[in-house]
Amino acid sequence: MDHLRPVPTGQDAPPDPGPDLGDLLARSARGDESAFAELYDATSARAYGLALRVVRNPAHAEEVTQEAYVDAWRQSSSYDAARGSAVGWLLTIVHRKAVDRVRAVEAATRRDAVWHTEAHPVPHDQTAETAHASLEAQRVRSAVTTLTDVQREAVELAYFGGYTHTEVAALLDVPVGTAKTRIRDGLIRLRDSLGVGS
Repeated sequence: MDHLRPVPTGQDAPPDPGPDLGDLLARSARGDESAFAELYDATSARAYGLALRVVRNPAHAEEVTQEAYVDAWRQSSSYDAARGSAVGWLLTIVHRKAVDRVRAVEAATRRDAVWHTEAHPVPHDQTAETAHASLEAQRVRSAVTTLTDVQREAVELAYFGGYTHTEVAALLDVPVGTAKTRIRDGLIRLRDSLGVGS
């Protein structure tokens, strides 16, 4: 009876690898709308989840996701499998769109705060504190521009996106050790640029 083996159940069966996203992107680059629809179906939940974690607003996350897929369709010919996975390429677009949205919302909030400040004068010490915080933020933004692309991407995911090292590694499609190294090296460079501890 050894030759009679049970039919594999859902638990025992090997996981379905799903569609070849790189192939779908290549077909999308040639104008294949059905391939792009399949790519969307296979990745949109993950893309929306990433957008939501960054922007923390469901309506904004939906808009960011839509904008990211529009960009992915337009830029599909620029995808290079030698530089990373298709899902990593796509999620990088989503993340950048999400960060742009956060910055736009923060800018709008600052404009509102400026209007409120001008309409309602605040005590001198609070004004000085606000100016100091603004200068510090400007120093940090300037320091971030000194990072390499891979360092900036890893640091933004970890500290602006709130992801763990393991999640950053998965999003960038690199080993956890590589993600940790990029984050650590980026933080060291930031510290040096800001003159912390010197």
